Amino acid sequence: MDTPTLPDNGRIDQTPATLARNDRSRVLRAFNLSLGFVLLLVVMFTLQTSGWDWRGWAVAPLDAKGLWGVLGAPLLHGSVEHLGANAVALLILGTLAGSVYPKATLRALPLLWIGSGLGAWLLGDIGSHHLGASGVTHGLMFLVFILGLLRRDRPAIAASLIGFLFYGSMLITILPHEPGVSWQSHMGGAAAGVIAALLFRNADPQAPRKRYSWEDEEEEQLAQDDGELEPPSPQNVPVLWEPREGRDYVVLQFPPRDDKQRPQD
Repeated sequence: MDTPTLPDNGRIDQTPATLARNDRSRVLRAFNLSLGFVLLLVVMFTLQTSGWDWRGWAVAPLDAKGLWGVLGAPLLHGSVEHLGANAVALLILGTLAGSVYPKATLRALPLLWIGSGLGAWLLGDIGSHHLGASGVTHGLMFLVFILGLLRRDRPAIAASLIGFLFYGSMLITILPHEPGVSWQSHMGGAAAGVIAALLFRNADPQAPRKRYSWEDEEEEQLAQDDGELEPPSPQNVPVLWEPREGRDYVVLQFPPRDDKQRPQD
C-alpha cells in the first residue's frame, strides 16, 4: 500500500487529491501485475500448441508424479476459450484484490496456487488430468468476498459486492455441475481463499474514513444542544422565594413520646 505523503508540518497528507492519486496508483499497479500474469499464460499456451508435452505438469490425482501439477497446472490451459475465460477473471479479480488488499493478496497467492492444485490432486478421478488457473480465480473471489464480511469498512464492502456481482456464480461452481470442468480445483482454491482471508484480514490497514462537512455541523449542533439542556449546579441557582414561618407554613408541635405508656407484651 502506498505511503501517504508528508507535508511540511509532518502530518500525513490526506487531502482528497492525494488520496485519489494513491488509489489510482494502487489500481494501476494491481492491473499491471494481473496483466503480466495473463501474458505469461498466453506464452505458456503458445508453448502447448507448439507440440510441447505438457501432461507432466498437469495435476494427476493421487499420483506422486502428478504432484508436479500443483506447481505447473495453473499455467496450462486446454483451449483458447478456457484461457480467455480465466484471463478475464484474473484481470478483474486480480485488480480488485490487489488494489484493495495489496499485502493480503500477495501473501495469499501461494496458498491459492497450492490449494487449487491439492484440491484437484486429492479429490480428482484417478487417470484424469487437471489444468488451468480457474482454481486461483476462485480463490481470489472467495478472498475478496470473505474479507468484505470480516473487515466491513467501505472499500472492503464495495470490493466484496463488485466481486460477487461479476463472479458470484463461483459459489456454485465449487460443486460438480458440468463434465470436464475441474470443480475439485475450484473447491481447493475457494477453501484456500477462505483460509487466507482469515489469516491475512489485518495485513492491510483500513483506509481512513472520509468525513463530510455535515458531520462536523451535526456534532457542533449536538454539543450546543447538550450545553443548553444541562441543568446548572445547585450553588449557581438563585433563591427566588423563601417561606416565612407562621405565614407561609405552620409548624405543628406533637407531644413527646412516652415509652412508659407502651403496652407490655
